[in-house]
Amino acid sequence: MTVAIDLRHRLGDFSLDVRFESEGGLTALFGPSGSGKTSLVNLVGGLMRPDEGRIAVEGRVLVDTGAKVFVPKHRRRLGYVFQDARLFPHLTVRQNLVYGRWFTPKAERYQSFDRVVDLLGIAPLLSRRPSLLSGGERQRVAIGRALIASPRLILMDEPLAALDDARKAEILPYIRRLRDEAGIPILYVSHSVAEVEQLATTVVVLAAGRVVAKGDPATTLRRLDLYPMTDEVEAGSVLDTRVESHDKRFGLTLLFSPAGTLHVPRLSAAIGSPVRLRLRARDVMIATRPPEGLSALNVLSGAILAIEDSGPASADVRLDCHGAEISARITRLSVATLGLAIGMPVQAVLKTVSFDRHSEALASAAPAPDDG
Repeated sequence: MTVAIDLRHRLGDFSLDVRFESEGGLTALFGPSGSGKTSLVNLVGGLMRPDEGRIAVEGRVLVDTGAKVFVPKHRRRLGYVFQDARLFPHLTVRQNLVYGRWFTPKAERYQSFDRVVDLLGIAPLLSRRPSLLSGGERQRVAIGRALIASPRLILMDEPLAALDDARKAEILPYIRRLRDEAGIPILYVSHSVAEVEQLATTVVVLAAGRVVAKGDPATTLRRLDLYPMTDEVEAGSVLDTRVESHDKRFGLTLLFSPAGTLHVPRLSAAIGSPVRLRLRARDVMIATRPPEGLSALNVLSGAILAIEDSGPASADVRLDCHGAEISARITRLSVATLGLAIGMPVQAVLKTVSFDRHSEALASAAPAPDDG
């Protein structure tokens, strides 16, 4: 499932010079507006012809300027999902879904209609017209239309950008199911830290048309030097956990992680489901001894890895909590008052209410049991 990209292209005063490989899963193209993300996806999709370079998907060469190869967009077998769903308004959902199949030879159609409908939870929508769908439902149908054409690669250009928070929360579990169950590599354009942390298996960070970082989300997105290059400056860390239990009485879910157990507002997820949790650095406090008489439920033991100034009055403190790395943003005065130093054992304290739905990324949409 390798996607190999090596491109040079000039658009007016802007030049794109990008080289990377991705081994399947969901590769997030991450960076600020104007960094070249959409231009790169359009080059891969065949909407633009590069000045120089090569693109290959699963070993099939789509572009090789040196060998004068340029496969037309309609023969690339790629699915494209845009910011707006771009459904045909005069067709039903069922008719929109099957439209893309006409461009795929029957012998190469590996996706069944019923499987795609089940994967995206759109069976109740099949007889409706797009005008009767919510924004999240329209995007699910757009993803289904791309998937049912049996593509070799799916391109998603900020598919959640036009949705409000409620619709984003609705569609995120389906994109994760697509990533985990469909077996098709995805290039996903975003400038949202939260989306990338939740969805990506690989992150490619772009700035001014160049790749400035590449790697797994937990490692790449904790690099504090990258945040000035993005539209968001919300430093933090990523923690992979799993659901251990539910507390119906108090509306909480207990998550297990290498760093320790965490209480979060109750999740709609089955016991054992994986959860990728985003911990904002500003929501983490540091104590030099186990706290007592404190309302915060989440206290993790660790040791200080690094202390770096992050502003005139603030510092970012990186902690090693049993192999998991967590960042805390505190004042420089607190660093001095507490006498913090590298290697020092400390406690990371997190309020349960600091975890909102934008912090959580369920890899399974299975419902939680009612009996907690």
